[in-house]
Amino acid sequence: MKFLWATLSVSNFEASLDFWTKIVGLPLQRTMTPPGMKIAFLGQGETQVELIWDSRKEKIPVTKDFSLGFEVKDVDLAIKELQSQGVEIHGPFAPNPAIRFFYISDPDGWQVQFVQSA
Repeated sequence: MKFLWATLSVSNFEASLDFWTKIVGLPLQRTMTPPGMKIAFLGQGETQVELIWDSRKEKIPVTKDFSLGFEVKDVDLAIKELQSQGVEIHGPFAPNPAIRFFYISDPDGWQVQFVQSA
């Protein structure tokens, strides 16, 4: 069995697509537009992020207990690059000597972590 994707419901498809491609840096793989919906798959490699906008949903339930993590080579450099784009940074945190991370939030509040392993 392999892990294919994680799905995020979004309230503004274009703003979310812009965030995930330009801020996070995930390449757009494909889109679909079933009636009343917009769907995008982003990323490279085995696991992707799926964004779903559904016209029937008025409110997107977002939890702070869920995050998607991406590895970076240098947390400090990643922070500097994102701050230059006006992105609010939370952290960095170092829960142990082997790892450092920070997180940002997408337009709906989904948490995105950037992790550097020692």
